[in-house]
Amino acid sequence: MKIHVFFVWSVLPALAAVALLFVALLCFSGCYTLKQGFILLGYLSKAVPLEKLTADPEERRFAERVEDIRRFSKEELGLKQNKNYTTYVSIDRDYLAAVASAAQPDAFVPYEWRFPLVGAVPYKGFFHPEDARAEAEKLKKKGLDVWIRGVDAFSTLGWFKDPLYSYMKNYPPYQLADLLIHEQLHATVYLAGQSQFNEELAEFVGGEGARLYMEKTFGAASPEYRAMLDDNADNAAFVAFIRDLTAELDALYQTPLPREEKLREKERIIARAQERFASEYEQRFRGENHRFFSSLTINNAYLELYRLYYSGGDYLASLYERSGKDLRRIITATASIKRVGKNGDPRIALEAALFGSETDAIVK
Repeated sequence: MKIHVFFVWSVLPALAAVALLFVALLCFSGCYTLKQGFILLGYLSKAVPLEKLTADPEERRFAERVEDIRRFSKEELGLKQNKNYTTYVSIDRDYLAAVASAAQPDAFVPYEWRFPLVGAVPYKGFFHPEDARAEAEKLKKKGLDVWIRGVDAFSTLGWFKDPLYSYMKNYPPYQLADLLIHEQLHATVYLAGQSQFNEELAEFVGGEGARLYMEKTFGAASPEYRAMLDDNADNAAFVAFIRDLTAELDALYQTPLPREEKLREKERIIARAQERFASEYEQRFRGENHRFFSSLTINNAYLELYRLYYSGGDYLASLYERSGKDLRRIITATASIKRVGKNGDPRIALEAALFGSETDAIVK
């Protein structure tokens, strides 16, 4: 696992639409939109077709792996095949963008930004990290818990030809497959105003799709497949730990204690959890990828991200089992949900699309 000053790459995957879709420039002229759009165009202008990566053996193997994953995602999973990940950009860092998110310090209530086309989202992305830090300072002045992390990709939801970046060459096959399938899921299915469901679904489909790819490509007895299982087991153990911590804090926030007392007890709970994490690390984990947690300055903005990405994992896993472990069927059913209002429940709509009538899948 690569640890960056902003975040840990393989724990939280890439966010969808961390930069505004550049098409919004046609309607909005704010500095944020213009700046991020022009930076994105700068990257896109440097992109070269993937088939031109033939001179360097490492780049050639990378291009072949990407093509293989794209072919699998289309033929086996039914994901939309556009021109995403058919071009390559060389970049002098190992992440793409810095993303700011925030939450109430005494409740798991995320701060949201509203953007054209994609609706409300609980994060805001910047190609220059100093801009993310400036945004973080503004949020802190509002009394919010704030977190900044790096992301290695994002989806423009089909509006642009999303490229690959040079740092992705170093990813093991399962991480690359997870990343590309996750982002192509966003390009295939995206429900406006339903950020949590979108991320839960992409996280589940990315992870399970990558597992299926590895099983088909390398075999269940291969070292590559076993390495993926070890990493997945560690990630699951880490998420379980975070869920327990989040549940303990959420119970505290529901009490009638004065706000200042809640905040003091919050710090004590987090400190105890980090001490317990460090002392039990060897019992919980197989590798070293998560040892960083004991030294992080944890707050609600950090923990809220796990609620965003992982709170629906058990539910989706249950639907997957009931569907006969047919990932294509899950994706197709989600794409069939035509209308899910802002206050509608896409989980109910998905279940109806899978097991009920078509009309039941429409939630207003």
